[in-house]
Amino acid sequence: MKASRIFFIALLLLLAYLLFYPVPIKPATWTPPTPPVLEGDYNVNNKLAAIQHIFDGQCLHCEDVEVDSLGNIYGGNDKGDIIKMTPDEKSTVLANTGGRPLGLHMDKQGQLLVADAVKGLLSISPKGNITTLSTTHNGLPFLFTDDLETGKDGTIYFSDASHRFAIEDYKLDLFEHQPNGRLLAYYPATKKTELLMDGLYFANGVAVSPDDDFVLVNETGKYRVTRYWLSGEKAGTSEVFIDNLPGFPDGISTGNDGIFWLTLLSPRTKSLDGILDQPFLRKVVVRLPEFMQPAPQRYGFILGLNADGEIIYNLQDPEGNFAQIASVEQFDDKLYFGSLGAEDAVGVLDLKGIK
Repeated sequence: MKASRIFFIALLLLLAYLLFYPVPIKPATWTPPTPPVLEGDYNVNNKLAAIQHIFDGQCLHCEDVEVDSLGNIYGGNDKGDIIKMTPDEKSTVLANTGGRPLGLHMDKQGQLLVADAVKGLLSISPKGNITTLSTTHNGLPFLFTDDLETGKDGTIYFSDASHRFAIEDYKLDLFEHQPNGRLLAYYPATKKTELLMDGLYFANGVAVSPDDDFVLVNETGKYRVTRYWLSGEKAGTSEVFIDNLPGFPDGISTGNDGIFWLTLLSPRTKSLDGILDQPFLRKVVVRLPEFMQPAPQRYGFILGLNADGEIIYNLQDPEGNFAQIASVEQFDDKLYFGSLGAEDAVGVLDLKGIK
């Protein structure tokens, strides 16, 4: 057989694969709003360039970090380890969940609460004993338990990013762009789990207001943060808190002085925005090797929002000194950062003098 014919047949097979090979997504059409220009509230700056790397090599891909009242830092790595890092720069493995710990939050009893993408909602004692709190609601398992925060009464508010795709297939959920995410509440006194919201587009970071009157949840797939009211005239309803963000919202946490710290994992990309209104083309992209698919940029981006969703802090680093920032936690006058997959350390930034 001539080489030209072999090449032609191979080309036809490749084309058939790209066009018709079955894929596990059912993509919906969505036309995203035009991204905001990086000026004004989003003016480019290098304030995050001052982030310091601490515990280098000791917290590989620790997506979330938590700080307790004594200044101990906790991180969950991609091997399932919960790592405790002390102020004297020592680190130990507190426990291993056997899954992928994402969201971390210390409750008032000194238990470390964990949103584990594989194992569900967990509680870990100071001695490292693991208790499973919740893994399902109304018969539908948590396939991608993502983040959590507690209210004053101990209620745990947490997200299930997708009921269709597990963490190793998180890109498939974003390519599908269907409302597969949920916001839930777990009540320790009754050990019951309640669904607060479903129909969310990749439900990600969670934060509870200081007065317990609302909870925020990031919708990474919609470039927005949604507010769910817990009390008052709007109790039980939801609304957009901030919309059309210039990047992918990942982590959010309640800081000091009524500020909510929001991380943008990466700026939005034309390569993804440009195909969100083309379901068939997204199927083709899913069939491509991963290195040819849209990927996060190495860029640092943090916002500080008030209770009205207004931008109070705009912190950036175009060089990405500490990249793919997935979480932020405030302790006194410092911010501590975790990274989705670009760092093997904890990031820390002194807020003094930063406006």
